[in-house]
Amino acid sequence: MTMQPNPNPNPNPISARAALDRMTPYTPGKPIWEVQSEYGLDRIVKLASNENPLGPSPKALEAMRELLPELHRYPDDRARKLVGALSKHYRLPESHFIATNGGDEFIKLLSEAYLEKGDEVVLPSPTFSEYEFGAILMEAAIVKVPLREGFRYSVDDILEQVCERTKLVYLCSPNNPTGTYLPRTELTRLLDRLPRGVLLVIDAAYSHFASAADYTDGMDLIAAGYPVVVLHTFSKIYGLAGIRVGFAAASESIMEAILRVKEPFNVNALAQTAALAALGDKEHIEASRRLNEKGRRQLYEGLARLSIPYVESMSNFVLAEIGERAGVVYEELLKRGVIVRPGHGWGLDRWLRLSVGTEEENSFLLEQLYVISITKGILFKDM
Repeated sequence: MTMQPNPNPNPNPISARAALDRMTPYTPGKPIWEVQSEYGLDRIVKLASNENPLGPSPKALEAMRELLPELHRYPDDRARKLVGALSKHYRLPESHFIATNGGDEFIKLLSEAYLEKGDEVVLPSPTFSEYEFGAILMEAAIVKVPLREGFRYSVDDILEQVCERTKLVYLCSPNNPTGTYLPRTELTRLLDRLPRGVLLVIDAAYSHFASAADYTDGMDLIAAGYPVVVLHTFSKIYGLAGIRVGFAAASESIMEAILRVKEPFNVNALAQTAALAALGDKEHIEASRRLNEKGRRQLYEGLARLSIPYVESMSNFVLAEIGERAGVVYEELLKRGVIVRPGHGWGLDRWLRLSVGTEEENSFLLEQLYVISITKGILFKDM
């Protein structure tokens, strides 16, 4: 029997939620294959997504290989081995931890567990866009607090925006995309002055790269009883961005609320196994830190020679002020096989975010910036 075409193919249109009209999907850095295809290049240096240039933890790779024959089994729904290891590593009870499908999932879970229509979420600007995504999803209002000169945090500015409708305050430290951070004394001052019922969320995704003596990722504040959630990821220092695994820590009562909205089996078995092995891979962690410290200095010195202003970073990237032709420089870098991150998504049209790569990758980036300045007549110091 042949079906006749529906004369009225959309008789009862189903409307999506109004909140979707306010949402902008996350835009990641360009993948290597796309640039290779677009420009016909063999060599690509990707310095756009703050990935670990040393690659994954070798111990994580071996652990995943050993697990392959068991992939017909469902993963542990609570990632108990990983949670147990995190508990010992940070000296907090297991009930204070949850493993997630990357840090993004936890931000969404936190929004679903705590936000209702009419609540307010206070966050710095510019910062990681997923905080905004989670708030809009739950129809909460977003209150942005501009960073001060040099992209510095201001506790007073944050507190001025907190009101009776405030539910969450996000603090990315070190901050993406600026690399700046909030010192421990200022962090505790913020917590001491926040009203009851306001939860501070510290995104410490880049904490392993912070070298300042007065930096804290906030885990000690959880132990001290502060109403804090700390978010971590295995995507950066551990080099596991491709399998999506992260974790968060908070008091048991907060975690109980999060677990009520968590999907079962949210972290796959390979990710759990790899994260557990990577957590104990001290050699890989220390090698990654050393490479990043050296690479940051290399970028600072190279940018200074080109008269390109930059922000000193506590992370594995450097925010560089290219000037009014930053978009042109970004496109020219792509043509030469260098992928960086343009700043326009954060409202930073004059800036590019440069991930720290290997010594060779950093050198290639700096060489191409020099070539562009000559061939395109761009004098960075005059921009």
